Amino acid sequence: MKALLDYVSTVTDSRQKKKVLHKMMDIIMLVFFATLAEADDWVEIEVFGNEHVDFLRNYLELPHGIPSHDTIQRVFAIVPPEFLENFQKKWNEMLNSDEGSKIKRLLAIDGKTQRGNGNKNQKANHIVSAVDEKGFCLGQKRVEEKTNEIKAIPELLDCLNIKGTIITTDAMGTQTAIVKKIRRKHADYVLALKANQGNLLEDVKLYFSDREFLENCAYKKKVEKARGKIEKREYWQTGDIAWLSQRKEWTGLRSIIMTRNTVTGKEGKVSVEERYFISSLPLGIEEIERAVRGHWMVESYHWHLDVTFREDGNHTLEKKSSYNLNIIRKLAINILKLIEVGNKPMSLKKKRYAIGTNPERHLKKIMEM
Repeated sequence: MKALLDYVSTVTDSRQKKKVLHKMMDIIMLVFFATLAEADDWVEIEVFGNEHVDFLRNYLELPHGIPSHDTIQRVFAIVPPEFLENFQKKWNEMLNSDEGSKIKRLLAIDGKTQRGNGNKNQKANHIVSAVDEKGFCLGQKRVEEKTNEIKAIPELLDCLNIKGTIITTDAMGTQTAIVKKIRRKHADYVLALKANQGNLLEDVKLYFSDREFLENCAYKKKVEKARGKIEKREYWQTGDIAWLSQRKEWTGLRSIIMTRNTVTGKEGKVSVEERYFISSLPLGIEEIERAVRGHWMVESYHWHLDVTFREDGNHTLEKKSSYNLNIIRKLAINILKLIEVGNKPMSLKKKRYAIGTNPERHLKKIMEM
């Protein structure tokens, strides 16, 4: 953490020096500390600072005390997002200690809209994030709307070391240019198919609808009981794709997949969902199951932003400021996943609450990491 504190001290401040009362570094770290301690808006950040100013001076200069919430928000909008993205990258480099592992790392890519950032006059930020199977966000890119994910995903991949990983996306990311980028960077992919890949989807569905072909596929079934429901998950994979007319368009394509989720409710009501995927992975149904199931991690991450950090309830309309807050929240999630704040395991939400009740104790522990 000291190395990261040193990094934040290098931020370039574009404000006129003669008019500056509050250091940009101090404001970044104040927002970071307050976010860990359950502050979710600018006023709460100011209140947190004023309540713990003596403790904060162990790490920050604060020559003129704690700035007002308006000043915090205004200055935070000036912080270059690229600087915070690099801050996050340095933190993630410290976490990546499993290089050379025989098991390929999963990296799920998906987008989330910051609903509180939009109104009738502007579209809300849509942020595409990359989350690994341990639940750590490794990077993100901001776009104006969901359809721009197609442009953002290659830019995000360029910022990450994805060599040896398995990339998963929803159907929005199933694009030939994205597949080329993944393979060029020596990674594999498991990508969802939906109507946006019309002919390809129809051909794959037709293949798996043939019982004879289905019986020759690699297969795995898993049944779980939870909350009074029984869920049966089935996976089929085949490398028999010589017949697929579009196969040459998809760099490295080696197999196609179908999954079927059958959920039986308490009253015997049954729902069935079938999904289809393309992949550069060879036959290996265990790896396919891990990749398909692992993609939920990014959805869980987005859930934490909304529920644990109440992101959609924050109505910061300034684009850069709202995006910078998103990065800080993700850094906070990463740290909360690593630390324990009591004698028993806690949810991330309860960890934030505990830190807020005694920030001097818990933030000191974090800063000693």
